[in-house]
Amino acid sequence: MQKILLVITLSFMCLFVQAQTRSDLERERSDIQREIDQVKRSLDQTKKNRKESLGQLALLQKKLRLREAAINNINRQINYIQGNINQSRNEVIRLKKELDTLKVQYERSVVYAYKNRSNYDFLNFIFSASNFNDAVKRVEYLKAYRNYREQQASTMYTTQDLLQYKIKNLELSRKEKDQVLQKQEKEKLVLVVEKKEKDVVLSKLKSREKELSKEFAAKRKADNKLRSAIRAAIDRETRLARARELEEIKKTEGIKPKSGNTDNTIAKTERKTTSKSVFESTPEGAIVSDNFEKNRGKLPWPVESGHIKTPFGNYSVAETKIVGNNPGITIETQPGASVKAVFDGDVSSVFDIEGVSVVFLRHGKYFTTYSGLSSVNVSKGQKVKSGQMMGRAAENGDGNGEIEFLLMQENRNLNPEVWLRRK
Repeated sequence: MQKILLVITLSFMCLFVQAQTRSDLERERSDIQREIDQVKRSLDQTKKNRKESLGQLALLQKKLRLREAAINNINRQINYIQGNINQSRNEVIRLKKELDTLKVQYERSVVYAYKNRSNYDFLNFIFSASNFNDAVKRVEYLKAYRNYREQQASTMYTTQDLLQYKIKNLELSRKEKDQVLQKQEKEKLVLVVEKKEKDVVLSKLKSREKELSKEFAAKRKADNKLRSAIRAAIDRETRLARARELEEIKKTEGIKPKSGNTDNTIAKTERKTTSKSVFESTPEGAIVSDNFEKNRGKLPWPVESGHIKTPFGNYSVAETKIVGNNPGITIETQPGASVKAVFDGDVSSVFDIEGVSVVFLRHGKYFTTYSGLSSVNVSKGQKVKSGQMMGRAAENGDGNGEIEFLLMQENRNLNPEVWLRRK
């Protein structure tokens, strides 16, 4: 009986673990589907323009990746269900053997009781005892044997119920597998259609390869100018931060440098600096940097709706000779879309690059850049809050809005995509 109870307990524990795994797969599937729906909405916006764009191609490629992820999720569901089927089948076989054994044992017990039924007449058996102690022992024996028979019957019925439950569960798993297989086939058919859609757009873009090459050459030129402007801005901020740090050290230690000996004073005070970054030499700077770091993967997007047209770092346009290195991410959005700060910060500078405006923000030792603005409504030295509108996205040659979003830790470029929250 204890063995059977243990089997039942383990079965329910397995079901609990399986439910957790099933829940994880379902949650992953829902997340993938939500992203696919988001991409579809963005594609509907790009299709309003008659001209195919690289942004449209990027969306189609992303949708294909998500569709393949959805199919992979279904494959894991199928493997998971098949594992359940195999486990249930083995349990059914084992329980059938165990039930057969219990039935044989019970039948033998019944036959034995029938053959020796005269010995089991309760009164005769008791009163034939030689003494009182013997009579008591016979009563205990009869009770124990009756309990054994009852336990045999109970164990047999429990095993039979568990067997029926396992058989039912096996049938449900088989039906579920059939349903998931049908879902897999539908997803594969959709994938074929989406690949054809991507190929059509790619073919049209390839016919415009010379035009696109010029567009990306212009982008590389603008990126180089942007890099230089950002480097100069960060150098300026670094000098200012060092000057502030120097003033703090002088106030703390009461240093009064002699005229013409400023460089020596700076050298002496810089050796006393223990901060890892000059931008964290003040409590405020350290707090802002720390808060920014804690929001990795949680920062809001700089535009309400948009998608990545060109990723961070080295990139290439499929089946073309177009390659490059992006210092940030290029986000395609609606023309005139509001461009917002992703975190509290100070406007370090506002300048123009290739006919569009750029806003450069400082967040402790981190810096964010918003390039490609048609208009700006913040100014140098102004403090901004996360989500505050700073300007509007300019229109690109494809009739869409487009901005360049860069993230840096001092002079080191970071991938902004991993810092932004998933949509």
